[in-house]
Amino acid sequence: MKKSLLFITVILIFGLKPRDKTLTKQERDFAIQFMVSTRDTLLMDVKGLSPAQLNFKADSTRWSVAQCVEHIALAEAALTMAYQQALNSPADPSKRDSIKYTDQQILHFLIDRSRKFQAPEMLRPVNTFGSFQASLDSFVARRNRNIAFIKTTQGDLRDHCSAFPGVGMVDDYQVVLFMVAHSKRHTMQLEEVKANPNFPKN
Repeated sequence: MKKSLLFITVILIFGLKPRDKTLTKQERDFAIQFMVSTRDTLLMDVKGLSPAQLNFKADSTRWSVAQCVEHIALAEAALTMAYQQALNSPADPSKRDSIKYTDQQILHFLIDRSRKFQAPEMLRPVNTFGSFQASLDSFVARRNRNIAFIKTTQGDLRDHCSAFPGVGMVDDYQVVLFMVAHSKRHTMQLEEVKANPNFPKN
């Protein structure tokens, strides 16, 4: 009888405990590593570039290195706001039924440079920050805050969801992955600019 009561007590204490809603160690570690590596790659790619190199365009329809960086900075700000706003709203696990894409599919969707997209007007480079360095500084400062946030947050990023144009419903963790993959996509774009045979030597 005592063993039965003990078993029931254990079930009540542990079996009915709500599942942990925070990020798993694997999710947290992956996001941090992805954010750090993409930040560092961008910094390495633009280090020491001259004004002529930063502003070179393959043709009038293409972006320069400086414009790519400005776009990355603008998107980092917008997507940070998006996931934070969703996190500040009530969690709604029922919305997860509407999520169509896995984390891996979102990463592939963004990083695949064979797919071309038109940037929303609010994210188009128009010298928003006043200079290339200001664009870069804005990106780095916000990325560093995002890294610090993901390192420590106990928030439920999986049950806070929002709808994204062209993608549909995504959870907050996927918005973070979207943001980082987006920066990787346009870092790859500026690497293509640097690889152009007419790119200035200095």
